[in-house]
Amino acid sequence: MEEIVVGIDVGTTKVCALVGRVEDAKSIRILGVGIEPSEGIRKGVVVDLAAASQAIKRAVEKAERTSGLEITTAMVSLAGAHVSSVNSRGSTGIPGGIIDASDITRALEQAQAVAIPHDREIVHIIQRGITVDGQEGVRTPSGMRGYKLEVETHIITAAAATVDNIRQCVGAAGVDIQQFVLNPLASAEVVLTEQERDMGVAVCDIGGGTTDLAIYVNGDVWHTMVLAVGGNHVTQDIAHGLRLATDQAEEVKKKYGHALRADVRNDETFTIRPFGEENDVLINRQDLAHIIEARVEEIFRLIMQEVKRSGYDGLLPAGMVLTGGSSALPGIKKLAGAVMGMPIRTAQPENLTGLIDKLDSPAYSTSVGLLHWATNMREHDVVVSSPRARQNKSRGESMGMVDLDAVKNWMKRLLP
Repeated sequence: MEEIVVGIDVGTTKVCALVGRVEDAKSIRILGVGIEPSEGIRKGVVVDLAAASQAIKRAVEKAERTSGLEITTAMVSLAGAHVSSVNSRGSTGIPGGIIDASDITRALEQAQAVAIPHDREIVHIIQRGITVDGQEGVRTPSGMRGYKLEVETHIITAAAATVDNIRQCVGAAGVDIQQFVLNPLASAEVVLTEQERDMGVAVCDIGGGTTDLAIYVNGDVWHTMVLAVGGNHVTQDIAHGLRLATDQAEEVKKKYGHALRADVRNDETFTIRPFGEENDVLINRQDLAHIIEARVEEIFRLIMQEVKRSGYDGLLPAGMVLTGGSSALPGIKKLAGAVMGMPIRTAQPENLTGLIDKLDSPAYSTSVGLLHWATNMREHDVVVSSPRARQNKSRGESMGMVDLDAVKNWMKRLLP
């Protein structure tokens, strides 16, 4: 039986619904694509329920038409400044002296027993490391001998009301949410190599309304955060600086934008018609680059502050991988390297077949990453409780059951 996976990326700029068929371990054939301009969503948060629901519904219907399949469940992206994270450690004794899946589950439940405010919902519980009798760096403890097992976790939470609003919008399109996936974790599935994860790397997804960051060390997620600033802020700066409508400013950014003024020749110009002008006005491209550079530099300085605050800035020899729609801006890689002081590369989805014409861009890393996330979950038989069931559980309880022997390396990234 062929394996079909569905992902819906609910972003500030666009809603992208993808239907894919798993070809092999690394390749997914895209069967259906539905891309619609996002409405009713600002900085990853629903501000107009009806408009957001309609945008999602249109994207889903397009994906259904192009694939010829009905969409009933999907992985859905999550972002926004309401997302936060906390590190927690759980430990348990090993009665039989040999570690089995139940021992790991008990330690994880201990790690989950942290005070989560009633208005927050747990999105991910990510295992960061296992210690057996003081020995750190254990990867797969099942079958090992020991007396004490400790598990360190990274718990990602989101505002419950915001999550419920997105759930309601997606539900209005007739789709049940299989699981929410934080944007940078989904993007990491398609833009990071295993070597980068092991060495230490940050993935930075710069979208329209938010910039999402995840730091990987020794193959595990060690830190996540979401900044409420993105490409739309660059567009707004251009609109104010050149007195343009927002749509016009976005077009100018895509066509003539550059993140480094020094890399633009002083004789490069273009014409626009600002507010209040009857005729076109000649604009020097360096002036546009000056506006863009100031905002993009600020974004990377905020990212650098967050990396330093996490305490892992010295543990990233593989540097940072940029993705997301705004990472396609010319000059952004060079500017990021100057501000961050580390190796930088930009990345987009690869190993795709099928309807991929529109997906050959960093803007679709999260969308494609959702399909890979779903594939990995199914490969390892990770059973996720339904959103409604999860909603009814008390905040401290386990959110799902996992066959830990089957999960192995996957359990490092996700234990729902």
